Amino acid sequence: MDVWTLGLNHRSAPLDLRERFVFASERLGDTLHGLRRAFASHKEVAILSTCNRTEIYCAGDQVRLPETLSWLAEAGQTELDTLKQHTYWLQADASARHAFRVASGLDSMVLGEPQILGQLKDAVRIASDAGSLGSTLNQLFQRSFSVAKEVRSSTEIGAHSISMAAAAVRLASRIFENHRDTHVLFVGAGEMIELCVAHFAAKSPGSLTIANRSFDKAESLAQQFGGRGMALADLPKRLHEFDIVVSCTASTLPLIGLGAVKRALQRRRRRPMFMVDLAVPRDIEPEVKSLSDVYLYTVDDLADVVSQGQSHRQAAVSDAELIIDSGVQKFMDWLAQRSQVPMIQQLNQRAENWRQAELVRARKQLEKGQDLESVLESVTLGLMKKMLNGPLRELNQRDAPGRDQAKAAVEQFFLKP
Repeated sequence: MDVWTLGLNHRSAPLDLRERFVFASERLGDTLHGLRRAFASHKEVAILSTCNRTEIYCAGDQVRLPETLSWLAEAGQTELDTLKQHTYWLQADASARHAFRVASGLDSMVLGEPQILGQLKDAVRIASDAGSLGSTLNQLFQRSFSVAKEVRSSTEIGAHSISMAAAAVRLASRIFENHRDTHVLFVGAGEMIELCVAHFAAKSPGSLTIANRSFDKAESLAQQFGGRGMALADLPKRLHEFDIVVSCTASTLPLIGLGAVKRALQRRRRRPMFMVDLAVPRDIEPEVKSLSDVYLYTVDDLADVVSQGQSHRQAAVSDAELIIDSGVQKFMDWLAQRSQVPMIQQLNQRAENWRQAELVRARKQLEKGQDLESVLESVTLGLMKKMLNGPLRELNQRDAPGRDQAKAAVEQFFLKP
């Protein structure tokens, strides 16, 4: 059984390309079925899709990287050659190593960040529910979870890390020295927004408002931090009220357009706005960045900020890589053992056929009235002859090199104590 991985991430592909390949979790089951059909056979598949990466993990009797790339290009409506320039292809131990590094936070924009492990577990759960996760990929991912746990408990990989939420606060502080005079709007109510609300709330801004399609969810989250909820439909007419806007939703289309921001700036009398778009695909139209009184940052723009403190974690990275090396070796040993399963099954079936044949012969002898002792003697002698027939034939009929090989095999399997 072979394993392989095809992916693109924040290092290999720009944001405008990555956002073409975001797969919504609620439709991921159907997507996995489509991918398996593209292979024309029942391969094991799982897809990890986050704001910073889209990765396809596969297992099958034969590596099918070109077919995987073609399927992804079609799914993202992108030219094959263009996509190929921004993807990475991995197989065997390299594929396992990558999965372990991703789970451990070593391949993240924020080195050591914990969110990716939860996202990977969600991807595995969805693949399992869709029936596209077999024993090989399941073993790969379960081992990646164990390795990630050991990395986090045995090293300081998460120490000194700066989260995306903390980076957003740092950038906002460059524009607004006193957060107490700012009014902050959060668009969305997911895990990333919740983290951002917590970080901004610690700065005691003038007000916190959360806009979401579900007003009840927005209100519930806002109340935890002394803020207010807002209907998403009210966003265009109230955008001018806010100095800071942080957005992260699962929308496939921008929620905040250039025109809406222009109108907001006019009503603000050109007072600056700080905007952070953490969504992929983007929630805020990229053209907004061209406005002179708007400071718009995307997930890729935060890379320099979140990399601060990385030098403090390099020693931990080395320790983590050693743990991962051990995990990869154990997985590859397991995979190699799995490759012997068909032969083991054939061997068991051959022995079972011998056993059944001798049982049939023994019953016939008993029916003819032969005594039990002679029947037992006949059965055991028959099994012994069947078992030794192959080895003895190899010893007697092979040429000199073949006999030496046969002799070594016989000694290994039959004569060692």
